[in-house]
Amino acid sequence: MAFLMECYQRGILNKERTGGLELTWGNTAAAYEVIHQLARNEGFGKLAGMGIRKLKKYFVEHFGADEKLLNDIGMENKGLEYSQYVSKESLAQQGGYAMTNKGPQHDEAWLIFMDMVNNQIPTFEAKAEALHYFPMFRTWFGLQGLCKLPWNDVEPENNHTTKEPAKVPEHVDNYITIFNAVTGGHIDNKELIRQSERVYNFQRIFNIRRGYGLRKQDAQPYRAAGPVSKEEYESRSERYDKQLKEALKLDPAKMSLEEKISALRKYREDRYEQLLDAVYLRRGWTSNGVPKIEHLKDLGMDLPELIEVVKPLQ
Repeated sequence: MAFLMECYQRGILNKERTGGLELTWGNTAAAYEVIHQLARNEGFGKLAGMGIRKLKKYFVEHFGADEKLLNDIGMENKGLEYSQYVSKESLAQQGGYAMTNKGPQHDEAWLIFMDMVNNQIPTFEAKAEALHYFPMFRTWFGLQGLCKLPWNDVEPENNHTTKEPAKVPEHVDNYITIFNAVTGGHIDNKELIRQSERVYNFQRIFNIRRGYGLRKQDAQPYRAAGPVSKEEYESRSERYDKQLKEALKLDPAKMSLEEKISALRKYREDRYEQLLDAVYLRRGWTSNGVPKIEHLKDLGMDLPELIEVVKPLQ
C-alpha cells in the first residue's frame, strides 16, 4: 500500500488509473477500498494484487514510469515484500533481508539488534559469520519441526555472561540433547549447522535452476540502504552529513544536496557489495553466489543433479 501511495504522490498513478481512488497518504477509506477490491479480484485491487515486483514492470510498460526509481522505492526482493524493519543503518540486516533464499523476512537472520545496539558484529568478517550461522541455525528449526521461541525469546538468567550471548548457547545445547535423545544420534553444535548447510545449499541451487539465486538477485532496493529522495535525506540530514564527514572525509557544507545524496549512495552501495563478497566467501560460494563444488563435496551434497546446475557457473 505504501508503494501504491508513493506512486500516486509521484504522479505514476492518478484517479483515472486507480478507478477513481485517491491514494494519497493517510486516505484510509481509499486504502480499505483497494483491499476489498483486491479480495474480490476486481477493479484497481486486481492490479494491486500483483505485488510490487510485477507492479514495477507493469508501471514501466503501461505508464512510462522510471524503472530505476521504482527499483529504488519498491520494497521487494525475489518477489517478496519486505518485513517491516528499517535496515538503513544496519548493514547486517540489509544482508539478512536481501540475501535470503525466499526473500526479505527476518526468519533467517534478525541481526539488527546485534548490529546497531550491541555492536557485536562491527567488521565485514563478523557480519559474514553472523549471516552464515544464524540462517543455518534458524533453518534447523524447520528441519526438526521445532519452535524457535524457547531459543532466544526466553533466555537463561546468566545468558549475558556467556561467550556468545546472541546464540544463547545453553539452549543450543538443550536442542542438541533433545535431538540426540530422540534419534539416538551423536551430533554436536557443528554438525547441527552442517545439517542445515546441506539443505540451505540445496535450496540455493534449486533457486538457481529456476532462474534466480545469483548475486544480482541478492541486490536490494536502495531505500533499504539509504535515502532515495531529497526529503528522505533532509529528514535525517544531521546523521547523513555526519557520515559523510567521518566515513568519507567530505565537507557537506561545500556540497549540494544532490552531491551529498550521490556520495552517500556510492558509499553505502559499495559497503553492501563488500558484505556480499564476505558472506559468499564464508558460505563457500563463488563471488556470484553459487555454491562451490568442493564445498558441496565437503557437505556430502555433491549430488549429480546439483553438480549439473552449478558446474557451468563455477
